[in-house]
Amino acid sequence: MTPAARIASAIELLTSIETGGMPADRVTDAYFRARRYAGAKDRAEITERVYSLLRRRAELAWRLGQERPSPRTLMFAALVRHDKLPDAELGALFAGGRFGPPPLDESERKLIAALRAHDAPMPDWVRGNFPAWLEPELRRRFGPELVAEMAAQSGRAPVDLRVNTLKATREQVLHALDADGIEAAPCHYAPNGVRLGGRARIAGHRVLAEGWAEVQDEGSQIVAALVDAEPGQWVLDLCAGAGGKSLAIAAAMAGRGQVHALDVDRQRLAGLTPRLRRSGADNIQPRALDSLEDRWLDKHRGRFDRVLLDVPCTGTGTWRRDPDQRQRINPDRLGRYRATQARLLDRAAPLVKPGGRLVYATCSLLPAEDEDQVERFLAVQPGFARMAVGEIWPRALGGTCPVPGPDLLLTPRRHHTDGFFAAVLQRRE
Repeated sequence: MTPAARIASAIELLTSIETGGMPADRVTDAYFRARRYAGAKDRAEITERVYSLLRRRAELAWRLGQERPSPRTLMFAALVRHDKLPDAELGALFAGGRFGPPPLDESERKLIAALRAHDAPMPDWVRGNFPAWLEPELRRRFGPELVAEMAAQSGRAPVDLRVNTLKATREQVLHALDADGIEAAPCHYAPNGVRLGGRARIAGHRVLAEGWAEVQDEGSQIVAALVDAEPGQWVLDLCAGAGGKSLAIAAAMAGRGQVHALDVDRQRLAGLTPRLRRSGADNIQPRALDSLEDRWLDKHRGRFDRVLLDVPCTGTGTWRRDPDQRQRINPDRLGRYRATQARLLDRAAPLVKPGGRLVYATCSLLPAEDEDQVERFLAVQPGFARMAVGEIWPRALGGTCPVPGPDLLLTPRRHHTDGFFAAVLQRRE
């Protein structure tokens, strides 16, 4: 593809993301499945350009003075402000060729001239590329480090693997990747984590096809490890989704005991089936719930040594991977998430046996979804007490816990993982 054709495709893909109502990664996958003619380099460059633009959308919209600029406008704004293209090169890309975007009109040329001259100081929400209404909540989290923390969300997220210890060791996986020329190194914290280097393509590789490893961010691996499940225990993953943490927990239990992977979203839970087949884990029991009032939950009150509650949330810790979520979140949606989180916590509490633990986790950086929920829960559930993650870390992960506690808070800037929060709540004997 020519450079102009790539720009036209990027505008087309961005339009699909902004109008499709689905996560950017799913839209991107569908877009390229329908365009097999695009080579690997074309796909990589188009995707990176679109994701980079989504991560910096707030800044571009502010400079344009438009609340909802069109994908085409966002694209030439990014080429002007970030790529620093001179007018001649910009005009060559927007020349109206067979596969390129239509030529720039007079109003667009005036807008471009204004963009080049726009050097006004940016407010913090623009510098950090997040919605302005979220600033008080994010500042409550990060204080004077707000802009630096949010700037770290504008980079590319790494690709991490979790080694499936039921089938392989980390050394075996690293050797297999190295043999195929794929740069990789051990993760910093997760004992079974592997981080790929550069722009390595792992899809279809034998370490995945044969169940030696799963794609899973190091932060997610850490949360699963803090469940601290032991062989022979009963463990419940109540919001299992496609089962990534269930698989990690089952491997940590060496295949002994029971992991019940539940979710009300049957379609997401169905994604566990092929992964389970590859993993070799035979102690995971998937189950789709009709609702949170499902009688199965009532029948299993007080049965579980560990309950993992990785709740639905705003996903503010995963903006590097899902940059379109910055614009999809709104106050009403945050309110709905908080209500669901509180309901899930209250529903999960009776399932924990005396002496057992409830691990509450989010991929959110907002205190309203994290500590506030834990404090509310402890106020209405006096039978539970907070455990410091620093007590569990040396046994579950090895080494010293990198967070002051009592809860886990990982951020892209501090730990080079996705943003995660977790609190460990123990039921009194």
